[in-house]
Amino acid sequence: MIAIVNYDTGNICSVTNALRRVGCTDWVYTDDKEILMKADKVLLPGVGEASTAMAKLAERGLDTFIPTLTQPVLGICVGTQLMCQSSEEGNVECMGIFRTRVKKFQADILPEEQLLSLNSHFSSLKVPHMGWNQITHLRTPLFKDIDEGAYIYYVHSFYPELCADTIATTQYINAFSGALGRDNFFGTQFHPEKSGAVGAQIIKNFLEL
Repeated sequence: MIAIVNYDTGNICSVTNALRRVGCTDWVYTDDKEILMKADKVLLPGVGEASTAMAKLAERGLDTFIPTLTQPVLGICVGTQLMCQSSEEGNVECMGIFRTRVKKFQADILPEEQLLSLNSHFSSLKVPHMGWNQITHLRTPLFKDIDEGAYIYYVHSFYPELCADTIATTQYINAFSGALGRDNFFGTQFHPEKSGAVGAQIIKNFLEL
């Protein structure tokens, strides 16, 4: 059984539709700690603002509970950011699972000619980072059968810095952690549920961990 964490910030329809596409129908949307603890896998999706989302986790006592889980856990987008040490979005302390900080893209600090030279896939680099981009330097079974340089879908203005827990890298303005992994915890800054066949394979890989 797959447990999707209920903290009023997840894009549940997109996530559950993605689970159905890979053949998974045994899931529950919950904030019940007992159910979360017994689940085979746990998903922590998220949209919105990090400090607000972190407060919602804390209201339910999930900010300290989630780091104690021992089964595979996957954060998505803001869910991943909440698993980091801190976020500049609202200047909030997060769960500290991944040993990195979440920073805001600073496109305006670079001259236009340098921005344009950083990634030829984009006609210009703006914040937020929206659209298809590549993941490289892939590590861990989360990326089984995923090609180096595969394209996935992003929508974000904040990013996790590169660190020892980085398991996929993306370049946009600067290099950042496209995905993170430590022990039984994984996180994707990109949206696998919106990333077509590549994203479906990543979700399938997670379910098979």
